[in-house]
Amino acid sequence: NQEVDELRRITRDGSRWITDLEQQERTRTGIDSLKIKYNQVFGYYFEVTKPNLSRVPEHFVRKQTLANAERFTTEGLRNIEDQITEANLKLKNLENELFQMIRQTVGKETIRIQSLARRLSILDVIVNFSEISAKHRYCFPELHEGGGIHIKEGRHPVIEQLLLPDGFIANDTMMDLEDNRLLLITGPNMAGKSTFLRQTGLIVLLAHIGCFVPASEAKIGLVDRIFTRVGASDNLAGGQSTFMVEMAETARILDASTSQSLILLDEIGRGTSTYDGLSLAWSIAEYIQDRGTLGARTLFATHYHEMTDLENHRRGIKNYTISVKEVKNKIVFLRKIVPGKADRSYGIHVARLAGLPQSVLNRASSILTELEEEDQNTSKHSNSYEHVQLPLLKMDDALLEAIKSLDITTMTPIEAITKLFELQTLANSNDTK
Repeated sequence: NQEVDELRRITRDGSRWITDLEQQERTRTGIDSLKIKYNQVFGYYFEVTKPNLSRVPEHFVRKQTLANAERFTTEGLRNIEDQITEANLKLKNLENELFQMIRQTVGKETIRIQSLARRLSILDVIVNFSEISAKHRYCFPELHEGGGIHIKEGRHPVIEQLLLPDGFIANDTMMDLEDNRLLLITGPNMAGKSTFLRQTGLIVLLAHIGCFVPASEAKIGLVDRIFTRVGASDNLAGGQSTFMVEMAETARILDASTSQSLILLDEIGRGTSTYDGLSLAWSIAEYIQDRGTLGARTLFATHYHEMTDLENHRRGIKNYTISVKEVKNKIVFLRKIVPGKADRSYGIHVARLAGLPQSVLNRASSILTELEEEDQNTSKHSNSYEHVQLPLLKMDDALLEAIKSLDITTMTPIEAITKLFELQTLANSNDTK
């Protein structure tokens, strides 16, 4: 719009006009301290200090007197001010009119614009899918209506892009609705359990939204939803602890999932005592595995090594672990998922990698040894008596009959105390015999 351009030129050049006028009047009057200023009450004005008032020319019109200076205007300054003010006002009004006109024009084409936006968004997604699939060696996933999820050399699409020292270690995932419904994954912290859970979920998700997947081969059975319980934090504002948040999320998963869902659970039960956490994790695993209650395909990472016994008692549960190599009292994470179970957590080794002081690590090792020896002694003691059952009380027939014959509901307090004394006397006499 030419008029808009002209008005913007005037408002843009106005500051230059003011500067030029100020310089002209300084030269004409010889007053070096003369300045043009502006405020919302008086607009633009010349300001001259008191010592220079004698040199003020006649065409200066006084506007205001201050303690140390006086303010003036001129016809030339008023003209510039009028042009700038008028241009600003006209520009605002004209821009508003043009904006309303654009809104009306665009409004008439809303359906076409939204339709185009939808098509462009789909095209944008497909182009991006194509680019990352070609660039990062993704494979074409085969989707089917069966229960199997077979991923060969699966990778995490984000973590594999990081500059890892040994590169990203790919892993296979073999799940179905029969013998491999729930994969119980044990292994030390930092070994890659959570990454394996996440990459499996992301590969299944990518396959379902029409993208190639980071793997060498993938055959994905359709899932209705993907549920995750990976990582948790407390909700102080809502009055919920970390454990409460974890249990609430798990409850929603058990309530909303079906046998066609994919469930990813990481360290369920870690926010409470060992026995409480183990009991809950064990029970949740049984509930998910059982076809009568759920029977969903699940990856279940845990530090409770006791849960690996489930493989021997429940069909559909298989044990997997993260390969770890121990060299000279140091551990190396091989980050490979293999069948089997972990026999140690390597917590102290991970703490060493994290940089804990050596004195703390040494003390922790000593305490761990003591606890393990105590646990072994307790286990031996309990096993030596496991088939022996001792009665809590030794009681002869006369004493037992005397207690059974009591009618406590009709006895007064005095009668009750008297009868208790008689029973105690009878018991003492039996001990003497």
